[in-house]
Amino acid sequence: MTSLNAVVIGVRLFVSLFIQRFLAEMVGEVGISKIGQLRNFTVLLTSISSGGIFNGIIKYISEFKEDKEQLQKLFSTVFVFVVVGSVSASLVLLFGASFISNYLFGTIDFSYLIKLLAVVVPFIGIQRVFNGVVHGLSKYKSFAKIDLIGYLLGAVFLVVALYNYNIDGVLVAIALTPIIQLAILLYIFFNVLKEYIEFSKLSFKIPYKKELLAFTLMSLVSTGLLSFVEIDIRTMIRNKITEADSGIWTAMTFISKNYMVFSASIFTLYVVPKFASIHTKLGFTTELKIIYKTLLPLFGIGMLLVYFLRDYVILIIYPDFTAMEPLFKWQLMADFARLATLILGHQFIAKKMVRNFIFSEILSLVLYYFLARYLVLDYGVEGVVIAHLIRSVVMFVVIFYLVMRYFRKQSGFVKPNRYKI
Repeated sequence: MTSLNAVVIGVRLFVSLFIQRFLAEMVGEVGISKIGQLRNFTVLLTSISSGGIFNGIIKYISEFKEDKEQLQKLFSTVFVFVVVGSVSASLVLLFGASFISNYLFGTIDFSYLIKLLAVVVPFIGIQRVFNGVVHGLSKYKSFAKIDLIGYLLGAVFLVVALYNYNIDGVLVAIALTPIIQLAILLYIFFNVLKEYIEFSKLSFKIPYKKELLAFTLMSLVSTGLLSFVEIDIRTMIRNKITEADSGIWTAMTFISKNYMVFSASIFTLYVVPKFASIHTKLGFTTELKIIYKTLLPLFGIGMLLVYFLRDYVILIIYPDFTAMEPLFKWQLMADFARLATLILGHQFIAKKMVRNFIFSEILSLVLYYFLARYLVLDYGVEGVVIAHLIRSVVMFVVIFYLVMRYFRKQSGFVKPNRYKI
């Protein structure tokens, strides 16, 4: 798994550097800001269209992969969630296109893009669900193939669209990429899907409603609020400073997300299934130490390299975005603290600690939102990244306390009922 993911990470990183450079030269800071708005919005649509049950699918498939009857009940419930989520999102996008376009981009000129997303939404939901199956079955090689081929084809599509249609082409390519990714997933993984999902026997019933609603709530709280906060912060920077500064901050977050998404993929593949099978404090702390001693130092070394080579990073990826340089130290420290926190936070998902998860997500985003609005007045764009660091450190302490409190309460307990929220 490690070597395979290393190859995928290396290829994706190389391709991403090329695309970011091309985007910076072709659309500039203002275009980068618009791309950031759309990416945040599509993340929100991904959660809504799939019912927010991605992590629930991983958990229950890892538990029930040998139980066909339970799997069929699970997928019937998943089917209902996707239909309801996709249809609801599509209708809102279709009839609210002008309003949403104005909210995201400050103009109704992109209403056509929102209507296109209304058509794409069901594909987004299906692709997310099937990805959850791949993760739940721990099919590492299949995941690596799907991820890499889908990313490369999406990248080619984006570059061609950018070259021919500039910012409009980029936005359309981003909107359509989930369809390409779904096609690749089905081509590589459809035979395996048929082994676990009897598509002809799917029914409009929801026997797993209670179990999956917990994950829906967690996903919508975290994804919905995060998307709103990032969209609002980007708008705030544009209004209080300039749209170019909004693009500078977005570019910094793009670099951050390039390595954060890789770590999140590894954690989702390994940590959630592992934590789901651990029911003692000793087992958890032992596994946590292993992760902190192996995975975390690797990311820490990578972040140090990025910091010391930051001037070259800017020159190579964003040659005219020199205002990014002061942001690196705050962003990298914040992301390291956030990685350590994410590892702990996966215990919330593995054990369905719904209240703790929701509390921590809301607290994290509220801290970020208000600290950013306050610090931007004195420190400009740098203040937004300082806000990210402060909230990341605070949240590590808070989540560590919540997880340890959970195990203190569970000391000496019998393995909990898998259906209990």
